[in-house]
Amino acid sequence: MSWPALDYPKWKDTGDSLHMWAQIVGKFRLAHTPWVNHSWHATLYADAQGLTTGLVPGGYEVRFNFVSHQLQVLSVNGDSAAFDLRPMSVAAFDTEFKAALGQVGAPTDYHHFPNEVPDPIPFHQQTAMGSYDPVAAHDWWRAIAAMAPVFQKFRTGFLGKVSPVHLFWGSFDLAVTRFSGRPAPLHPGGFPALPDAVTQEAYSHEVSSAGFWAGGNGAEEAMFYNYAYPVPDGFADAPAGPEGAYFDKDLGEFLLPYRVVATADDPAATLIAFLQATYDAAADSASWDRAALDCAIGEKRVPRSL
Repeated sequence: MSWPALDYPKWKDTGDSLHMWAQIVGKFRLAHTPWVNHSWHATLYADAQGLTTGLVPGGYEVRFNFVSHQLQVLSVNGDSAAFDLRPMSVAAFDTEFKAALGQVGAPTDYHHFPNEVPDPIPFHQQTAMGSYDPVAAHDWWRAIAAMAPVFQKFRTGFLGKVSPVHLFWGSFDLAVTRFSGRPAPLHPGGFPALPDAVTQEAYSHEVSSAGFWAGGNGAEEAMFYNYAYPVPDGFADAPAGPEGAYFDKDLGEFLLPYRVVATADDPAATLIAFLQATYDAAADSASWDRAALDCAIGEKRVPRSL
């Protein structure tokens, strides 16, 4: 699969709409799924046509289809409903989503305030017209579809606890997180519109977390990242991997511009090099038990040796 070019200025307005729309869909999953450690029960996943909730208890699935540009609601009883993704307000999306849920018999209750944004406004009060550029949305999804298998491959090189490859709708980033197994200091919290208890449970143990976001928050282009919590001494001074990668002191993370990966002769190898180098930085600086936690990247049809 080719890696599309991503233009943050052209994406931004569509991205702002999708961020809020994804929060609405994610909150439906959150409201009807038992809590899983580190909020893994609330996320979205890349699939062959867009982003999906997977199967929500009760027998429902919601998908952003970036091929047909529809929001689809499916039920295991065979019912389905959909509406077009198009320029619309957050309030209008919320209304149409609830109607689609009702058409398949799904519950329509969920929390109606966004998370991880300053000064959150209830979805039904966000009546300003939003943007939706189908080309920008499709390119963003194709980029995620190209990188997700690379994150999955990187995930196989670890024997310890590791998250799925999933998209957090609050921060609107694709992520995969490795855990040392050791408890971490209590996180101070402080994220906007996010209960500290959620943050503290998410960071209850030492992590090395890698991912991708499409720009904003101090980086006005699409970026891959890696951060550690707690931040160990020497982390920022470690090698960042491929040319173009660097440590951003303001964000406290290693960054690699998406364009460096997308235009590389071997994008997957370039991304793996960044993920491995920055994980090495976290694990070595914090003295993780790498002999017990690390392993070779998985091979097809080859079980792990005992």
